[in-house]
Parts: sequence; structure tokens; C-alpha cells
Amino acid sequence: MRNLTFGLILTTIFAIGALVSFAWTPYDVTVLEIANKLKPPTAAHWFGTDHFGRDIFSMIMVGARTSIAVAIVAVVIGMGLGVPLGLAAAARKGSLLDEVIMRGNDLIFAFPSLLIAILITAIFGPSAVNAIIAIGIFNIPVFARLTRGAALSLWTRDYVLAARVAGKGATRISVEHILPNVANLLIVQGTIQFSLGILAEAALSYVGLGAQPPTPSWGRMLADAQTLIALAPHVALFPGFAILLTVLGLNLAGDGLRDVLDPKLRVLR
Repeated sequence: MRNLTFGLILTTIFAIGALVSFAWTPYDVTVLEIANKLKPPTAAHWFGTDHFGRDIFSMIMVGARTSIAVAIVAVVIGMGLGVPLGLAAAARKGSLLDEVIMRGNDLIFAFPSLLIAILITAIFGPSAVNAIIAIGIFNIPVFARLTRGAALSLWTRDYVLAARVAGKGATRISVEHILPNVANLLIVQGTIQFSLGILAEAALSYVGLGAQPPTPSWGRMLADAQTLIALAPHVALFPGFAILLTVLGLNLAGDGLRDVLDPKLRVLR
């Protein structure tokens, strides 16, 4: 329970910062103040300034909404496509449909998400939207495999057999009986993929394939700071800590949710 509480606190802090940034930030992140470049943390600039004189605290607030938005939409894409595919594969186990879905998953897994992002970027150009598509595509087989594996063990349960005897079709059984019983696993996996999505967005932005200037991004902030670490370490430390704490919070929240939602773990604890 402590993991869940601490994880939710960390996640909520960054989520609130992202929401507040839509209406207010201490400084305008699009305004360059070269005279104030690389200032250390002060009362005026809590996290200091970057090489263009922009307030790092304000950039982290705006960058949070970029990272969170990309990760959320990517998870929604993965769940929205992967879960139905996993349910369909489990309902038609051993059929041609099952084989096609699982081999398609293997094909996507054969290519790292960064490679998929490079391919998409080469065709459509670098942007946050293309980063979402790349991360979302990689999430699809994750949720499809998880859903299929969990659903297969449920298709032999008595209540599913009773539903089949009552004349319910595979689709209706999957929606009414299978999906509610795998929802807890999907929720936990969703938090894990959410944290991985933030890492993936930061990695893509770091190599120039994510959100493009002037939109702040934690990954690009790290890329810009890599040559300035010796001169102004705060430029790299604060966005790095933002990524670390957000991912840590989401992982702790996911671990706590697993403990809460799994009755076996509740008994053990």
C-alpha cells in the first residue's frame, strides 16, 4: 500500500504541474534571454536557466505535458487495438486468426520501437504525433499477448462453459465474462507501459525524433545539456530527475495496484 501511495503522490505532482502549465508558468518558455543563460538555481529561477536563458522549471512543467500526453495516447492505442486482438486470438485458439495475430505480434516485436520510430520519421518527418504512433504500435503486441494469455486460462472456467451452454457467442462471452476478469492485469500493465512510454518519448526526443522546437521536451533538454554538464550541471540534472521521479512514481503505483487488485497477494501480505 505504501508503494501505491508514494507512487501516486509522485505521479500526481507531475500531472498537476503539466495541467497548470496550460494556464501558467513562472516564465514564458518561448522567450530567449541570452543575458541570463546558464544561471544556477536562485530564488528567481528555482532550477536555473539553460543555454538560451530559458527558465528550466517552466520548461519542465511544459515538458511534462508533452511526455504525459505522448505516453497516455500511446497506451490508449496499445490497449484499444491490442486487447481486442488478444481476446479474439484466445476465443479462436488454434485457428488461422489466432496464428495471424500472434505472428503479427512477433513481427512487431522483431523491430525495436526506436527502429520503428526512425522508419516512421523517415517517411512522415519527426514530430510528437509520429512518436505517439511509434510507441503505440509497439504497445499493441504487449497488450495482445497479455490479454490472450490471461484469457486462455479463463475459457475453461465453469462460468464460461455455462455461458456457452446458454447460447452466448464468443464475442459476447469475451466482452461480458473474459474482459472484466483480466481488467486488473490490463490496468497494472497500463501503468507499466505508461512509464515506458515516458522513457521512450524522452529517448526519441533525445535523438531528435520526438516533439520539435519550440515545444519543450525532457529528452531534448537532456540532449541540449550533454555538452554543458561540466559547465552547468543543473541543466541536465533537473530534467533527468524529472524523468527518473515520474517513471519511479508510475512503477511504484503499478506495483501497488498489483498488490491491491490481486487477492492472492493481499492474502500473502
